[in-house]
Parts: sequence; C-alpha cells; structure tokens
Amino acid sequence: MAAAKEIKRCAWCEGSDLYTAYHDTEWGVPVHEDRKHFEFLVLESAQAGLSWITILKKRENYRAAYDGFDPAKVARYGEAKKKKLLADAGIVRNRLKIEASINNAARFLEVQKEFGSFSAYIQGFTKGKTIKGKWKSLSEIPAKTELSDRIAKDLKKRGFRFLGSTIVYSHLQATGVVNDHIRGCFRYKEI
Repeated sequence: MAAAKEIKRCAWCEGSDLYTAYHDTEWGVPVHEDRKHFEFLVLESAQAGLSWITILKKRENYRAAYDGFDPAKVARYGEAKKKKLLADAGIVRNRLKIEASINNAARFLEVQKEFGSFSAYIQGFTKGKTIKGKWKSLSEIPAKTELSDRIAKDLKKRGFRFLGSTIVYSHLQATGVVNDHIRGCFRYKEI
C-alpha cells in the first residue's frame, strides 16, 4: 500500500484530519438512506456563509440536538424546542436556519410520501446515474449547475427554505449524485 504522502486527494481536505476522514470515507459516496439525506440538508443549510469544517466540528452536536436527524421528530418541533436549539452553543444558533430546518423536515416527509423516499426523488433528476465531473483542479468545479438550479427551484416550489442552488449542489456532491473529486484524486475512480 502506498504511503499516506503518496495518496493524491482533493486539496480542499488537506490540513485537517477531520476533513481528510470525511473526504476519504464519505464525501461523494452515493447515499440512498433518507435520514442521511436529511442530515446533509440540515448541515448544508446551516453551513451557508460558514466553512464546512465549522459544521463538521459541530456534526455530533447536531445529531444530538436534532434527534439523530429523524425528520418526523424534527417536523414536530415546537416553540420550546426552537428556544432550546437557539440556546445550544454546539450548533449554529441562527433563527432562520433553525426554523428552515423544521419547516424542511415537514416538506421532506411530504416528498417521501409522494416519491416513496427522498432518495428516489433526488435520483429521479439523474435517472439514478452519478454525474461524473472531469475536473483537473478545484478551480474548475462549479458552485452550482443547471441541475442544482432545477432541483432548488423544485424544492422551493414544494415549500423548502434555505436551500438555494449552491446549497443543493453541495448536497449533490456530498451524497454522490455528483462525483466532483478531481480526476487525480484516489477517490475519483473508487466512486
């Protein structure tokens, strides 16, 4: 096996063991489990305006605060739970993001009911195929695409909030709908 120094990775994950582990084991791996989709939707909308490493460091706190990202439980959160979340220093305490996550949980359940699963809904946009980027460098990777524009527009029509095209594109990358590892990265071919 090659030494760790010889392994080529996407440059964005360098400098942090947490980032590297996320990159090497999770980012871009196709997700078909709805609770994981919901987790990423909450985390990615919380990340807006912040760095992803900030959110990764708070991920375990989010799991505890959001009942393991059970959308049925989150959809039932009332004012008392909102106040508790706003007081929780372990998560991003932004009222709009917290309210959006609760609203989005209810919308998520509606999508599940209509399509059988949120995964089926998302996969329907690509007919279940992973879109493979052919990027040589990070600077080539877009922040959003026509696909993320379409999905964000559809989510907005369904009542989702705080999920614009850039956040949706991050979701597609994280959940393996899009493989945006650079071509030289060892994960590009693995995924």
